[in-house]
Amino acid sequence: MKKLLTLVTFLFLFSSYSQKLTKDISLSKKIDETSGLEIVDGQFITHNDSGGDPKLYYLDKKGKIVFERTLEGVKNNDWEDITKDDQFIYVANMGNNFDTRKNLSIVKTPIDPSSNEAELIEFNYPEQVKFTTAYSQSQYDAEALITIEDYLIILTKNKLKKITEIYALPKIAGKYEAKKIGSLNTQSIITGGDYDPETKLLALTGTLIFNEYYILKIEDFDLESKKDYKIDMYEIPIGKTQVEAIKIIDSNTFWITSEDEKSSSSARLMKIKL
Repeated sequence: MKKLLTLVTFLFLFSSYSQKLTKDISLSKKIDETSGLEIVDGQFITHNDSGGDPKLYYLDKKGKIVFERTLEGVKNNDWEDITKDDQFIYVANMGNNFDTRKNLSIVKTPIDPSSNEAELIEFNYPEQVKFTTAYSQSQYDAEALITIEDYLIILTKNKLKKITEIYALPKIAGKYEAKKIGSLNTQSIITGGDYDPETKLLALTGTLIFNEYYILKIEDFDLESKKDYKIDMYEIPIGKTQVEAIKIIDSNTFWITSEDEKSSSSARLMKIKL
């Protein structure tokens, strides 16, 4: 296992670019609260957030549900993101709107869909001392989970400071204190994330006041060096809807999902070109 360095300095640059949707697919009412997105063997995998069944939904390229996988022995308290490595899928049961939860966890399950076994990587934030907060001031909510080498990386949804704090966890089941390794001055509230280990591209989704959503790109992101990071921010041209998941296709093309809201007729799976 490589030594995990503390990341200490970050630079934010706001940029305005032209971007467009190249695909816009309506999703089943079963996944109205889609809140994470992964791709395994050419199929999309998503899930609902708080209060739903502990299910992973597998979709074909047209967004149709082809398989529902119910994980055993776990609950969907507030599933907010999904990531994977070569052997396992990790689901972020870490939604925490009011900073009240003391049962935060990552659900770990084999990537092989024939097994529904699951185990928990339970964690807490050691800096947290207050467990009730107004929604607009919460600092220990999180909706972005990525994997880098031996670590699971949490990027928080700090609504008070409009930054994202970065925490690391091992991938082994157990109980841990999440290790804070840095922060990004995103000047926005982070709602989803993905990472490409080959290009070292970190992609996040975020919002300012929940009426417009953005893609944030951070290039050459890693855990092994201290550096300033340039953050490019792109508005997602879909109006008022809740974007909470992103999947990198290449450096300028992404899949995203949005929940079903009053402004839309269904949840949506979209491809966006920057």
